[in-house]
Amino acid sequence: MEAFVLGCGGMMPLPYRHLTSVLLRRDGDLFLFDGGEGTQVSLRRLNLKWKKINAIFVSHTHADHVTGLPGILMLSSQVDRNEPLYIFGPPKIAEYIESSRKVLDMYINYPIIVKEITAPCDVYEGDGFKVRAFPLEHTKTCVGYTLEECDRPGEFNPDEALRLKVPRGPLWGQLQHGKAVTNEDGVEVKPEQVVGQARKGRKFSFVTDTMYLPSIAPEVKNSDLLICEGMFADDCVDQAKEKKHMTSRQAATIARDADAKRMALIHYSPRYNDKDLDLLLKQAREVYPNAELTKDRMHIEIPYVE
Repeated sequence: MEAFVLGCGGMMPLPYRHLTSVLLRRDGDLFLFDGGEGTQVSLRRLNLKWKKINAIFVSHTHADHVTGLPGILMLSSQVDRNEPLYIFGPPKIAEYIESSRKVLDMYINYPIIVKEITAPCDVYEGDGFKVRAFPLEHTKTCVGYTLEECDRPGEFNPDEALRLKVPRGPLWGQLQHGKAVTNEDGVEVKPEQVVGQARKGRKFSFVTDTMYLPSIAPEVKNSDLLICEGMFADDCVDQAKEKKHMTSRQAATIARDADAKRMALIHYSPRYNDKDLDLLLKQAREVYPNAELTKDRMHIEIPYVE
């Protein structure tokens, strides 16, 4: 699993910083989280196979998070695509997609399925994973997302299977799928005799455009990668509260309380140039030492932790 930061800015694009958008790739599946202005530019520069995006997860319908979507919808019609594109978001996302299609007279030759989120729930499931949406608090209805993998089966021990006289072949597969088998001597061999403990799957979390809420930490608990807005420095904490955003220190507090393995800040205020971002990072690391800064077109691996 790997994440590509397509844009890390908030409010307005800058010459050196596109608006917030993250592409997650998992075993060939592609998932887009928000799509601000400039999303297509980063996708092209990274040479990603973005035309096969499975689903788009929208945090809220402010312009800096959705203005890149119409272009993606239109360009996806220029390739051979039969699979539906799922779009998830809070109320108004369906109206935004439909009105964009009508006003721009889009030619769409594939199914678009839009689902609005009205309560915390699992919104999307695939082979071995699920995506959950949970409420944030912003000036518009806003949601965060986690993509969490199911636990993986434990490692199969072929040497032990042979020692227990289970021959190579279909019986090994049955053991790996949790079924007991009978060996060459007619003795039952159970899966736990040759398969180790289940191994934890990975977890990705995306949180942006929200004031600080203690309820966020339990939702993103044990994330392997938490991408979280840290829009302001400490001296703007009152402004952050008024506009329902977070400081980098508050983002770090969530990462610390959630025992996140890794946290990267995103959605910076345009008041900070790239050199100024070091201040946001410094203040975050005072709370959560593993904090990082995202940058446009940054690539982040999310490996399994054995």
